[in-house]
Amino acid sequence: MVDMMDTPVFTHSETAATETGKPAHAWITRLPEGLRTAEQGRLAGLTFAAKDNIDVAGVPTTVACAAFAYVPDRHAAVVARLLDAGATLLGKTNLDQFACGLNGTRSPYGAVPNSFDSRYVSGGSSSGSAYAVAAGEVDFALGTDTAGSGRVPAGLNNIVGLKPSKGLISARGVQPAARSVDCVSILAPTVARAVEVLEATLGHDAADPYSRELALHTTPLPAAFRFGVPAQPEFYGDALAAAAFEQAVQGLRAQGGVAVAVDFAPLTAAASLLYDSALVAERYEAVRDFFDAQADQVIEPVRSILQAGTRYSAADVYAAQHRLQALAQQAQAIWPGIDVLCVPTAPTHCTLEAMRADPVARNRELGCYTNFVNLLDYAALSVPASIRPDGLPFGITLIGPCGSDWQLAELGQRFHHATGLTQGATGRPLPPARPIAALQPRPGTHLALAVVGAHLSGLPLNGQLIERGAVLETQTATAPRYRLHALPGTTPPKPGLGRVAPGESGSAIAVEVWQMPLAAVGSFLALIPQPLGLGSIELADGRWVHGFVCEGHALAQAPDISRHGGWRAYLASLA
Repeated sequence: MVDMMDTPVFTHSETAATETGKPAHAWITRLPEGLRTAEQGRLAGLTFAAKDNIDVAGVPTTVACAAFAYVPDRHAAVVARLLDAGATLLGKTNLDQFACGLNGTRSPYGAVPNSFDSRYVSGGSSSGSAYAVAAGEVDFALGTDTAGSGRVPAGLNNIVGLKPSKGLISARGVQPAARSVDCVSILAPTVARAVEVLEATLGHDAADPYSRELALHTTPLPAAFRFGVPAQPEFYGDALAAAAFEQAVQGLRAQGGVAVAVDFAPLTAAASLLYDSALVAERYEAVRDFFDAQADQVIEPVRSILQAGTRYSAADVYAAQHRLQALAQQAQAIWPGIDVLCVPTAPTHCTLEAMRADPVARNRELGCYTNFVNLLDYAALSVPASIRPDGLPFGITLIGPCGSDWQLAELGQRFHHATGLTQGATGRPLPPARPIAALQPRPGTHLALAVVGAHLSGLPLNGQLIERGAVLETQTATAPRYRLHALPGTTPPKPGLGRVAPGESGSAIAVEVWQMPLAAVGSFLALIPQPLGLGSIELADGRWVHGFVCEGHALAQAPDISRHGGWRAYLASLA
């Protein structure tokens, strides 16, 4: 490894290989020795990549335009914080030139393909960062998100894309796309990893004019949360995407949610202002000096987009801002009826061939549900939802008001882990969920409760926990001193957990630990049928908590399924 004071050793245009053997073009600059400045820290041992519009001292920042490239003498604030936290930087990733696009093909360094099928686009503009995470080449990556650049590639590659509230992470040292609406985004295989990175990087930075002090909400969403969905969703003829979104809606209902149809007209109108009004002038302003001198060095259609920004007057910009504020007032009327908004991250997939044939129209489709978010000052989290029958990923985005970042993370993690999906394109199973620290109950107000069967996330009786305000603390296992049995004749099917006698062979059984408000424990106990009851359970870490146990006489008549390691795995074996 090299430290910050050394001159980094780097190579240009190294590529990873897809399954077809073609280069993935995910990287612009690799750091073969890695860059690390701290041996210890909350992120020690983790590797990451930075989108190549984010400065790394001594390494060229190209923004996918060689003629524009410069070598910064200091790290972007977000990179410095990650290095100080012990993470190791492996390089700079490819992007749509000047972060202007949502598809990952607008780069002279090559198009970045989808990590699941190289015939399809990866999404952009944080295309290389998304590919590197999905392929397991890094533990997480930095992107940026102005109009969906950190969410669309996450949704198309089966990974998490966290777009924080504007100003929560400093953008100092980030080459802007549209400075007033830019966000540094986090791409990761799980919500927990994305949250870990956010915790290490958030904070006010007086040197960033758009950084701000934000008081994030620290109470979870209501147990019976109301989630808005488009009243007339658009999928551009993609029936598989429509079916996947309906499946995701059902998944949110299983988490305790109530779907509410929302009129998307003001959101759609706000989204259109990003490129179809004088607001596009901000993209031109970000590179004005270079563009005025060397427009011929900018590839199409990026050149045409930036050129459009030269046509507007200052009065036009004010008019567009007034229109945006009016639409924001209209959109505000949506929120009293919902707690969170749920949309497809991208309404369809697109082949590389189709994108090249009509890059403007196809790109616009990918941004159908993303362009309005930063303009209206919302937080957003894209999480994987399913793998479609054609083998391509589908994701949803949870959107909330500014400051709702932890709430979105808690719900997004519950939803993601209930899907049973694997991490990105690696095939690796999801690790146990982790509690969102900022939302954890205060000591003395809740009861830790281990559940082992039908009360697990996404299973039929999980709603009994959610409707009582219980919060998932962790996914773990018992000490290896238990046996699990499938109880016959139970509806819905339930297991029975029993502790083995001293000297007998036992197993570690998968459980979830939930924190239930003390005031709700009595009503929950009343729902537990014989031969089940609450007792004390020893966890793998040695902690004892209350949890479901079964009377011995019932276990004697029930098949032993301990070899599966848990109820969810047993159900999967039946399927």
